[in-house]
Amino acid sequence: MASSLLRFSKGCFNQIPFLHGSLRASTSSLAFKKQAPDKIEHTGLLNAVEDSYAGVTVEMKERIDAKDFIPLLRASISKWRLEGKKGVWVKLPLELSNLVEPVVQEGFKYHHAEPDYLMLVYWIPKTPSTIPENASHRVGIGAFVMNNNGEVLVVKEKSGGFKGTGVWKLPTGVVNEVGLSAFQGEEICAAAVREVKEETGIEADFVEILAFRQSHRSFFRKSDLFFVCMLRPRTYVIHKQESELEAAQWMPIQDYVDQPYNQEHLLFKYVAEICKTKSEKEYLGFSAMPLATTSGKDVILYYNNRDFSKL
Repeated sequence: MASSLLRFSKGCFNQIPFLHGSLRASTSSLAFKKQAPDKIEHTGLLNAVEDSYAGVTVEMKERIDAKDFIPLLRASISKWRLEGKKGVWVKLPLELSNLVEPVVQEGFKYHHAEPDYLMLVYWIPKTPSTIPENASHRVGIGAFVMNNNGEVLVVKEKSGGFKGTGVWKLPTGVVNEVGLSAFQGEEICAAAVREVKEETGIEADFVEILAFRQSHRSFFRKSDLFFVCMLRPRTYVIHKQESELEAAQWMPIQDYVDQPYNQEHLLFKYVAEICKTKSEKEYLGFSAMPLATTSGKDVILYYNNRDFSKL
C-alpha cells in the first residue's frame, strides 16, 4: 500500500481568504523520523499543513489510486480527530479527478473549483461547521464617461438582457480575477478603463467611484457588486467592439437620463440621475489611492479625498 508523510507546519492556507500552504502526497515508505523542530514524518498518513483555526489541508501533487488513497485518508482523519482538528481540506488537481468520487463518498463536500483544481472539505467535530463559504461575490463596473460637450458615452449591446431593447446604456463589464500578475487580480479602476477601451476604443483615465450596489443570487448563485465609475476621456473617436456591440455613440446627458427604460426601472433611474448630478454640480465620489502593505501586496483604497487629506 502506498504511504506518505505527515507534516505539520504553522501558517494559513491561501486556497480561501485565510488559508495557505501546500502539502504533497508521496509514496515514500520511511519509518517514523524527526525532521526540523516543527516537522514530523510518519508512515501511512497523508501530508498535512495546519492552519490557525485547528484545521489541516492536503494538497495532492502525485498520482495515486483511490484504493491506496482512501485508507490513508481514513487513517489521517482518525488521527486528526484525536488531535482535535476540525476542518480538513483536500485540494485535487485535474489529473487526480479519479479521487473526487471516492473522497465525496467519505463525506467530503465541494467547496470551490478553479480551472486547475477542485477543493473539497470535511468537518470532523459533531458540532455546526464554521468553515467559511466559498468566495461569494463577483465584481462588475459601469463606466460614466462624459466629453466637453456634456455628452455621455453610451452603447447598445448585441447580446444579453439588453439585446433588441434599443436601450442605450453605460459601458459595463466584469473585473478580472487575474490581472497583469497571476498573484494579483485586476483593480476596479483598471477594469473600468479597460472595458471602455475594449468596447468603444476610447482611452480614458479613472476619476472616481460615484456609487455602487449589491445584489444576491445573480450569477451562478453568487452575489454581485457593481461599481459606477467616472472616467475622463483622453480620446473621442469611437471604434466600437463589433463582436459585442450593435452601436456606440456620444449622447446628450439628458437624452440618456430620459430614456423610458431608465424612467421605468428605479435602479437605472438613480444611476442616470447620479451621473447627471455629477455632470452639473459638485457630487463627491471616491478617489483611488494606491498603497503598499507591509506584506508587500499592493492595494488600492477608495476614499473621499476632499474631506480627508493624505497622511
